[in-house]
Amino acid sequence: MSGVFELRQLRQFVALAEELHFGRAAARLHMTQPPLTIAIRQLETALGASLFHRTRRSVVLSPAGAALLPEARRLLADADRLGPLVRAAAEGQLGRLRLGFVSSVGYGPLPGWLKSFREAYPGVQLALKEATLDVQLAAFAAGEIDAGFVLHAAGAAPPPGFESLRVLHERLALAVPSDHPLAAGTTPDLRAALDEPLVIFPRPITPSLYDALLSLYSAHQAVPQIAQEAIQMQTIVNLVSAGMGVAWVPESVTRLQRPGVVYRALPASGLACDTSLIWPVSRQPVVDRFIDHVRVQAASP
Repeated sequence: MSGVFELRQLRQFVALAEELHFGRAAARLHMTQPPLTIAIRQLETALGASLFHRTRRSVVLSPAGAALLPEARRLLADADRLGPLVRAAAEGQLGRLRLGFVSSVGYGPLPGWLKSFREAYPGVQLALKEATLDVQLAAFAAGEIDAGFVLHAAGAAPPPGFESLRVLHERLALAVPSDHPLAAGTTPDLRAALDEPLVIFPRPITPSLYDALLSLYSAHQAVPQIAQEAIQMQTIVNLVSAGMGVAWVPESVTRLQRPGVVYRALPASGLACDTSLIWPVSRQPVVDRFIDHVRVQAASP
């Protein structure tokens, strides 16, 4: 048994080291004196050194006991922190959250949600990854992210194996070169807009929204003239400013003011998109904590 001891014995040692009296230490520990004497002897045997010099009149720390005392206090303090630490982790108040997000939500409410979450749960470390739906799904499969904000057509279901929370619903606006005739009025003619060259994202990054756009063109007997594809909304807007064509973007992206681009609402299009937070059915407590936080924040006016 040499070298093996328990935290209980360290607590008994610290009590005796502070009281320097077996009777008072035993009373403080809510035990009788004989078991305390035995416990101290067992600890000394385990450590291979006498911790106290005892006489009939006094008890004093030995050099070995004096060396042990600060370390014993530190170990006991660390042990006392374990319970709250484990409970905080189990409740999602501690840990690491790896979060994917599409660029469009970054122009909207995401920065505010992240700020308030960090303030509410400083023990959670956030790791952010800007990524489109296809990249996020690959990251989920590789175990690299825990939850993600994705863009999709209004009302579209989450990917198989995922749960979701819709956090944002918005119309699509038309980004137009500022020197284009469509920029002249506040509400351009929809049919004229559908005849313009189109800058659009590739279908894999948000299939449901891509298909909704093409359905709009089909419903008006128009064929989309795809001039250029780009992944990031900022790149799409930059290409519009270069005169490459027009683009349909979420309303939140209109906060991105780029010289040479204006945004126009076309209610007649009926086009809308959702941003949802998605996560695997099996998840960690910290993900639940983030979901609850975003649910409250998204519902706030």
